[in-house]
Amino acid sequence: MKTQEFFQVLEQNKDKSLLFEYAPDLLVGANYHITEVKHIKVDSVDCGAQTDSWNETIIQLWESPLEKGKTEYMSVLKALGILNKVGKMKSYDLESEVKFEYSNANFHTAQLFVNDFEIQNQNIIIKLAIQKTDCKAKELCGVPESVVEVAEKVKEKVESCCSPSSGCC
Repeated sequence: MKTQEFFQVLEQNKDKSLLFEYAPDLLVGANYHITEVKHIKVDSVDCGAQTDSWNETIIQLWESPLEKGKTEYMSVLKALGILNKVGKMKSYDLESEVKFEYSNANFHTAQLFVNDFEIQNQNIIIKLAIQKTDCKAKELCGVPESVVEVAEKVKEKVESCCSPSSGCC
């Protein structure tokens, strides 16, 4: 979800509470705070020596141990106040992907993307998901797509992709 789309969803639901589902049926605790907003510019080089660049907005969520028993979630209006204040200090790239950085005692620190959102009564639930790592240069490096191809050709492909003359890292 683009940053602009996320803000539009919030603007349309100002009267609701803001919940985050970080895994199926697992919610970030009501004791969460928005502790940081990162405006990230990524400049990358993939294993096929191809360059790319893009921007991301990363909103960090943190559960306060001092508010462990809290049951009332942050309102969308309060979250918008925080995010708008940040935007006045450092401009958003509204076309950038919005991600959420989160962890707790049972879930590793991860940058999660917005998979969907759902309205339930007076709550808006932002459904987050993990994006798995992937090879961006599959075609260039001859990395097969299917599991069957991998099983049949893994040795051949690894040797050809990883040889010094292959053009891959």
